[in-house]
Amino acid sequence: MARPNQARLDLGALRHNLGIAQKLAPRSKVIAVVKANGYGHGAVTIARQLESLADALAVASIEEAVELRDAGINAPILLLEGVFEAKELGTAAQLGFWVTIDNEWQLRWLEEAVLPEPVHCWLKVDTGMHRLGVVSGRAQEFYQHLKATDNALDDVVIYTHFASADDLRSDQTREQLALFDAVCAHLPAQRSAANSAGLLAWPEACYDWVRPGYMLYGDSPLIEPHPNAAALQPVMTLTSAVISLREVATGETVGYGANWIARRPSRIATVTVGYGDGYPHLAANGTPVLINGQRASLAGRVSMDMITVDVTDLPDVQVGDEVVLWGVGLPLAEVARHAGTIGYELITRMPARTPRVITSD
Repeated sequence: MARPNQARLDLGALRHNLGIAQKLAPRSKVIAVVKANGYGHGAVTIARQLESLADALAVASIEEAVELRDAGINAPILLLEGVFEAKELGTAAQLGFWVTIDNEWQLRWLEEAVLPEPVHCWLKVDTGMHRLGVVSGRAQEFYQHLKATDNALDDVVIYTHFASADDLRSDQTREQLALFDAVCAHLPAQRSAANSAGLLAWPEACYDWVRPGYMLYGDSPLIEPHPNAAALQPVMTLTSAVISLREVATGETVGYGANWIARRPSRIATVTVGYGDGYPHLAANGTPVLINGQRASLAGRVSMDMITVDVTDLPDVQVGDEVVLWGVGLPLAEVARHAGTIGYELITRMPARTPRVITSD
């Protein structure tokens, strides 16, 4: 019998979340971001659900895009980081990938390439993130180069990325939008700015294209609660089961490093999930789990293959009972906070060892 660990995927929730994105930006086209193995859910599984519903898909690298093409995904695919060397442009042209241009090397490679077909180009402009993108003062220069080369199709899209859209109290997003509007004012091209946070909380950021990623998988990127985010549904529910139960006397310790001490006679459940299965090693004592739909708390350090949970107040727990680590009934973001991280990291680091099981299609 196999270990009971599963990352259960509700693909109906995925489609529901895409529908929210489309309703929030009804006049925009949608690029669904499926990078990092579909945010840990399985890129091919996710792309097959979304390719007929979204206008395009987006990934980080050409390897991720080729994987989707090899699986029969025919939708347009944007390379969010562009190409990493000149020879990748031939593959992009052959397979119909859309290419980001965000620096002078990528522009020169494009202009000097011998391609079987011209490519769709997205010109990225740095409006304050200071990670990728041409400086705003050179955007027009780059745009004119793209319009002039035979290797770029005529439908250049100009886009940018937000640094602080998750924080509604920050002025940076308004400043980035103002700069982006100024840069694009005299460039007759389609525009894109809104990521998940932009879609949920900054309606003025929804230009011709929007790029939802994290929100598609059912968690909010926003720091504070927001009514638009409240309607999202988790796609992944990480589950396991109780494999052992024991009584621990007052003063006894549990787990590596003896960092949990029983303050009363306690009942401890061992659950077969650990950091080797994608559960965060840094999850602290008190991190919530659900056993038979009831909350219990982590007790002791997370091991590679197991965790221990204080079920003293849940006397009916038995070996074999299902445990939910996050997902339906237990928000991913809440678990991430207890682990000192973000939900993005938890789901994208989900290893192949944990099987993805479609439970609702």
